[in-house]
Amino acid sequence: MGIGIVKLVSGGQTGADRAALDFAIEHNIPHGGWCPAGRLAEDGTIPSRYQLVETPSNSYSQRTEWNVRDSDGSLVFSIEPVLSGGAKETIEFARKHRKPLLHLSQRGGPATPEMELLRFIRDNHVQTLNVAGPRSSEEPQVAVFVREVLEKAWCIG
Repeated sequence: MGIGIVKLVSGGQTGADRAALDFAIEHNIPHGGWCPAGRLAEDGTIPSRYQLVETPSNSYSQRTEWNVRDSDGSLVFSIEPVLSGGAKETIEFARKHRKPLLHLSQRGGPATPEMELLRFIRDNHVQTLNVAGPRSSEEPQVAVFVREVLEKAWCIG
């Protein structure tokens, strides 16, 4: 069982990022990624249990771009279909770096997002998956959605 990736990366922000990193830790999937200098997040300092490397800048944008750049594909989770902030930037950076991208929204998204995820990983030969999405203050339920989809994909894969 598993989702077919060898590493999961994310930026460490609350919400989608941390849900993905927690999933990786719980399933013994190597994890990492870039975070802003000072391990900056909306709730303070990103805990050290997340194996993230600080960028030279405290810019969230640099962190977002470097995680897209250094992965084989990016997965953006959201509750609402319209993105803003760092989640929207992830899509822009994926286009800029010509990297595969999948956006899964809970509202208006596919009936089986876990199957879409597995297909995305397989079709794009993704080994290092970047996971992004809104922070907790923007979409409080996004972490639950991230965990649900990843767990289902893990059981199927």
